[in-house]
Amino acid sequence: MERRRFGPTKRDVSVIGQGTWYPDDYDRAAALATLRGGLDLGMTHIDTAEMYGAGAVEGLVGEAVAGRRAEVFLVSKVLPENASRTGTVIACERSLARLRTDYLDCYLLHWRGGHPLEDTVAAFEALRHAGKILSWGVSNFDVPDLEDVLRIAGEGHPTCNQVLYHLRERAVEHAVVPWCEKYGVAVVGYSPFGRGDFPGPDTVGGRVLGRIAAAHHATPRQVALRFLVREPFEFTIPRATNPRHAAENAKAGDLRLTEAEVAKIDKAFPLGTRPRVLPTL
Repeated sequence: MERRRFGPTKRDVSVIGQGTWYPDDYDRAAALATLRGGLDLGMTHIDTAEMYGAGAVEGLVGEAVAGRRAEVFLVSKVLPENASRTGTVIACERSLARLRTDYLDCYLLHWRGGHPLEDTVAAFEALRHAGKILSWGVSNFDVPDLEDVLRIAGEGHPTCNQVLYHLRERAVEHAVVPWCEKYGVAVVGYSPFGRGDFPGPDTVGGRVLGRIAAAHHATPRQVALRFLVREPFEFTIPRATNPRHAAENAKAGDLRLTEAEVAKIDKAFPLGTRPRVLPTL
């Protein structure tokens, strides 16, 4: 599994991670086996949030990493309604308890809400100085929001911006990705396969992915993942429903696309115009 430096941290993190935004009817035993299998395959970047399952998923992740915490780059997120100066600290303490750990590698604001960013950043810094988080970042932030964080916290912040990013939704490439590259911020793409609309073999894009996959003895989904982490500051966190899917995702970490193949994918899935509002799920 390829690993690369995660934003301004001194940590090398697996380029393909594991997302845990499960549907309400997910199979807990299968999810647990999948996360553990993913760890065995080098997908040691695990992302979760207090929102997922109202905290239940954090409990699942805590069970999955038990005895292996030192291997894992563990990320969780605070809900905007909890992101006051005091509320952020309380939310983090709850997440740590559910995750059965005394620190997070990175803690994110899930999206921008009503609490002043100054208060959230102050809470993040207090948690960092206390050793309860090693770094902090944001999720679903457009460039104006990122500029506000930079103004408040200074260079080196945020550590990352987690954003919606898949072949049919590349809006972040207009301005967010260039901004993050300029300031050394990691870009972490979520929902890299879309939401049930991954291009099939009968579509133009699907045929392009299929031909490239065949040339590499890979799958179209592996090719898609590799395209989404083609820049050295990019990461992705696909969710897997079973160990077989996790193994497929993990193999994308060692895949390499040629410039010509990247150009073909870029043409098959055009960027489109910049939307007024950054898309999220």
